Amino acid sequence: MTANGDDKRELLAGIDRPLRLGTRQSPLALAQAELAATAILSTQGWRPDQVELVPMVASGDKIQDRALAEVGGKALWTKELDRALLDGDIDCAVHSMKDVETLRPDMFIIAAIMERADTHDRLIGADTIGLLPQKAIVGTASPRRKAQLLRRRPDLDIRLIRGNVQTRLKKIEQGEFAATLLAAAGLDRLDMGDVGSEIPDDIMLPAPAQGAIGVETLAASNHMRKVLQEISSTATSRAVTVERLFLKELTADCHSPVAALAVANQQKITLRAEILLPDGSECVSDTSEFAMGDVAAPVQLAKKMLGQASPELRAVFGR
Repeated sequence: MTANGDDKRELLAGIDRPLRLGTRQSPLALAQAELAATAILSTQGWRPDQVELVPMVASGDKIQDRALAEVGGKALWTKELDRALLDGDIDCAVHSMKDVETLRPDMFIIAAIMERADTHDRLIGADTIGLLPQKAIVGTASPRRKAQLLRRRPDLDIRLIRGNVQTRLKKIEQGEFAATLLAAAGLDRLDMGDVGSEIPDDIMLPAPAQGAIGVETLAASNHMRKVLQEISSTATSRAVTVERLFLKELTADCHSPVAALAVANQQKITLRAEILLPDGSECVSDTSEFAMGDVAAPVQLAKKMLGQASPELRAVFGR
């Protein structure tokens, strides 16, 4: 397959040769890629050998001692897969949508967003945030989670924790941290649904696009776009698109504590969102309900919330 989408060569993917599904090689990423592969095989009626996973190490997986915001942000999760797509080494790439930049190169397209899983965060190490010991050391690499924790418990000692799910859980077990937070969707996909305590979203609103798996391909690849369209969830796509439009208008980056959750209900979408100072000392939250397909509404909500924020909070979003 070439970047200009040669239809004759594209027809080989999944038919005369296996469709090559690119993924990071962490256990969670592989589990998500397996879900995408299974969905493609099911919708196309293909044999198991007609889709193969192509694991690769992302830059974000190599850097374990610093926050990604300091060394390149979300692009560190996607650039190796982007290169493989452009080089024709893979036909499509599987991503956690919350890790995908809001501004993507025009040659790529998120052709499928699969049905969303649980959007909640889970707390590991205590039953609730309130039950954490005074000045407990809590590990997270997320500015959002850090700000939300400090908003409710300013006494907590929030420190950077990196690594895959298993690595983080081991650090809790060894007593390096009193607690950490992980996405429920990831734990469920690793068959670890009994790990941790669910945090209600009125206490900790999730990251935009949390719980959603996206599959990206070349925009010029009509064949792959048709294949992937079959595994896409309309409701999830609409909700995630709304959240990403809100995020884009904020000009948020990996340093910006922001949460958003859109829920589609019949012909309406309800979007709840919040923006915070990194230390949790200020939080602006709001809700908007609007018609399905109203792409202006999430933009207007972002502008309204920034207008209500202090100059210090606006500066976190480059305003």
